[in-house]
Amino acid sequence: MKALYDVPAPAKLNLFLHVVGKRPDGYHLLQSAFVLIDWMDTLHFELRSDGQLARQDRGAELPPDDLCLRAARALQQHTGCQLGVDITIEKRIPSGAGMGGGSSDAASVLLALNQLWQLNLPRKTLLEIGLKLGADVPFFIGGHNAFVQGIGEELMPIELPSQQFAVLKPTAHLGTQQIFSSDLLQRSESMAIVAGFPASTDPSKKLGQMFSKEFGRNDLQRAAEAASPEVQLALQMLDKMFGNSRMTGSGSAVFARVNGEKGILSQAMATMLRDAPAGWLGEICRSLDQHPLKDWAAD
Repeated sequence: MKALYDVPAPAKLNLFLHVVGKRPDGYHLLQSAFVLIDWMDTLHFELRSDGQLARQDRGAELPPDDLCLRAARALQQHTGCQLGVDITIEKRIPSGAGMGGGSSDAASVLLALNQLWQLNLPRKTLLEIGLKLGADVPFFIGGHNAFVQGIGEELMPIELPSQQFAVLKPTAHLGTQQIFSSDLLQRSESMAIVAGFPASTDPSKKLGQMFSKEFGRNDLQRAAEAASPEVQLALQMLDKMFGNSRMTGSGSAVFARVNGEKGILSQAMATMLRDAPAGWLGEICRSLDQHPLKDWAAD
């Protein structure tokens, strides 16, 4: 095998995000439900025999030493592999969105190079490498929609009905540290229902629970709205068009659950974008049952 082309890296949405504590090292403890969606980056890999790692960008230019190169380097160091790779990234997932684009790219790099370099590492090992790169990376390696705890490393696969989402991304970029350090950060320690969420075996019941006013919310949203009027406006626009809205991750992307024919929904999104400030992005997305590369690592 000398190349792998058209390797997908899907985005994710946080269907809810509860802050339930804080570790002594300052990291916040979270509980969330992550769902994969079909808004994706695409990566291409060409084998090198000289051990060098290189990256080319199609679309948005990435930092010189981004998570993709760091992931490839971490895999080399862990295995002692002497091979290298040329990575080309077609970037579609917006940065600074809370959609996990960089983490997803890094996960797809680990999964793809496990194939290209014929390393045959089990998923458990890739998860350990991924966690050192970022808290969201293990989710994308895990391969399933998941109930997530800790700082993002504790994953419990969950089954959810197929859903459509309207996703709207303002131009605003919010710093994760800025949002987590805000005085407006909400906390959900007292919400005992959080602990019982994974016990439900009915996927439809889980979904309803996530979007109930008594349970599902994003504890970072209030701080993000205060930091960025664009986030507040995006939430209002989605709520007016679709009757619901919520922020994903630490923002600035927001989403709404939608029902109906995708063509009609896409027209509604196009109308909304015409009325939105310049540079905003929007997509009608569908949830994925599992990661497209789930079978690229053995359990």
